[in-house]
Amino acid sequence: MDDCIFCKIADKKISANVVYEDGEVLAFRDINPQAPVHILLIPKKHIPSFMDIVEADKGLIAAIYKAAQKIAGDASVDKKGFRLVVNNGQDAGQAVAHLHFHLLGGRKFSWPPG
Repeated sequence: MDDCIFCKIADKKISANVVYEDGEVLAFRDINPQAPVHILLIPKKHIPSFMDIVEADKGLIAAIYKAAQKIAGDASVDKKGFRLVVNNGQDAGQAVAHLHFHLLGGRKFSWPPG
């Protein structure tokens, strides 16, 4: 997508503080962090939202989860706890129409979120 900011980051047209990259996944620090650790994980493939994931994407989603495990370990939040959040749609707070996961950690969270 020509106007998608996350596609531009994935294509290296816009810089980001990248913490992880492989052939399918890119992860970078959020520019407006909501926790000491706030990393966005995106598929390099443009998928507009969670509801747009199809059967053929199951390997990609598994790759995102494996990347999240590695990133949580690298950020030392794997033992004490972290959240992996996906917002779907405007009412849930999805601000960019490109599937992305927020890995949040480094502080105690309350429940319910929101």
